[in-house]
Amino acid sequence: MIDIYADIKSYTSLGGIEINQYVDCYSSEIYGYFNVVVKEYAIPYPSNEKMFGYSLNNGVIVFSTTADGKILSVGCNEAYKGKYKDKIYSGMTMGELVALTSNQKILNGTIIIDDDYGMALTLPSPYNEIADYISHIPHDLELNEIYVSDYSFWDLNRK
Repeated sequence: MIDIYADIKSYTSLGGIEINQYVDCYSSEIYGYFNVVVKEYAIPYPSNEKMFGYSLNNGVIVFSTTADGKILSVGCNEAYKGKYKDKIYSGMTMGELVALTSNQKILNGTIIIDDDYGMALTLPSPYNEIADYISHIPHDLELNEIYVSDYSFWDLNRK
């Protein structure tokens, strides 16, 4: 069941939508209870793979699928009410995030916390382009997007 109060589960799900499942599993619920916008896009060269982006209720929940409907990532905006480990949520400030986590890394315009490569908080513009260190980010900056996926390929210590 899709639920904007559901826990955010690293490497697994957000809003009750699981990564690595297929969108068909959720179609009747999505189209029955949400305002849905679907956009087709392509991953840039060299793959040029066709993908689909779904937005539910103006981005409260968003997810991306492959052409055959496999869900690769699920995200949310600040209107989402669920939390990660009962403390991390979309809409929190950078200062709150630093206070509640042991370590933070900036990778590809996102923040990875506590070496958990199964979820990321998106840095808003212009910090997604210019911030190289956590200390470059103002503590009052709101972090309004969280994504669940498998970002383990970013982990340089991965074996």
